[in-house]
Amino acid sequence: MCSDLMNLGADIDLLKQYGVDWLHVDVMDAHFVPNLTFGPDFIKAMHARTDMPLDIHLMVTDPELVMERFELRPGDCLTVHVELDRSFRDLSASVRACGCRFGLAVNPETPIDALEPHLGLFDTITLMLVHPGYAGAKMVEGIMDKVRLAREWLDARGLQDVMISVDGSVSAERAALMAGMGAQIFVGGTAGIYRKGMDLKDTIPTFRKAISI
Repeated sequence: MCSDLMNLGADIDLLKQYGVDWLHVDVMDAHFVPNLTFGPDFIKAMHARTDMPLDIHLMVTDPELVMERFELRPGDCLTVHVELDRSFRDLSASVRACGCRFGLAVNPETPIDALEPHLGLFDTITLMLVHPGYAGAKMVEGIMDKVRLAREWLDARGLQDVMISVDGSVSAERAALMAGMGAQIFVGGTAGIYRKGMDLKDTIPTFRKAISI
């Protein structure tokens, strides 16, 4: 969403060249969140353009409807929101059957305990550090403490292998702090690698150095 959308193919090449591991794709439906972004055809085009795995974040009310219009590729990660307040058993099974990770995202106001009914179904959790919907949103005050709480919560339930992703206003400085708290996946948007007036060749190595603990 933060890339140069009119030159996205070239942008993807640069992201891979300078060491990005996954491409984070924000899919929004103008219902679950107020914004409207990429759809299934865009995901198909990215799969055709690169062999990099996609980290597909569905901010939608009907994830199955979106998923039936594209194919996941082994190594991808598909994340939906725990706030949908439903069973994720079948969805998790279908995603994992594709050789992909299944994740649950947690909005800033949602407690970590909301994940309890879904233990064993997710491989990652995404902690939203901003109110989702738009790039460049301001980080919610005090939200980084949730990273440490989430790691402790997961470890107490024997879920040491579940990875924590942090999304929203993740600068290199904040990423370094959250890496120390137990975060392992960092969504680098406008605060991270798409810094105004700076090039990816400079921001990505700086970001990677910050999270190498």
